[in-house]
Amino acid sequence: MAGRPHEPAHGPPHRSPHGAASDAAHRRSPARRPPRGKPRRPRGRTAPPGRRDTRRPGRPPARRPPAELRPHEWFAERLMLALSGQRPMHWLLGHTTGRAYDQLAAFADDLPLREGPRPELRACGYCRPAPDAIEGFARIAVGDRLRALAFRLELGPDHRWRCAAVEMAPSPEGTA
Repeated sequence: MAGRPHEPAHGPPHRSPHGAASDAAHRRSPARRPPRGKPRRPRGRTAPPGRRDTRRPGRPPARRPPAELRPHEWFAERLMLALSGQRPMHWLLGHTTGRAYDQLAAFADDLPLREGPRPELRACGYCRPAPDAIEGFARIAVGDRLRALAFRLELGPDHRWRCAAVEMAPSPEGTA
């Protein structure tokens, strides 16, 4: 670099030939700077202090969507809604055989799950005595009482499950 004058490291800033207003227009404050990509998320722990569990607040417990319910669970929920009076009994007409619908019609006279608070399906299970049959049970809570239901589902020629028989345990004496 011979022949070039040495420039100081901390000299005055370069001035534009157009004046100070032009220099101010080319400089941007950080507040006017356009965002670069996605906003940053805070790093580290975002839970309230002292919280130990990893669950997120406000989420209901995981439950299978209705399309994924197994046939005995699906029918038990429908049966509970019909026997509690939340749905009309004929709502089950296409899902039962003639004999089972007659059994349900006998239950419909007193709607055994209607008394008290809204019923809740507590447990539902099944066994498969044959590839085209499911024998299911349901325990339904109505307040502090439990009621038991048993039903048989059979696979029809159209590959739809239909209820072929329904039984309900008699209500305990002294309660409705």
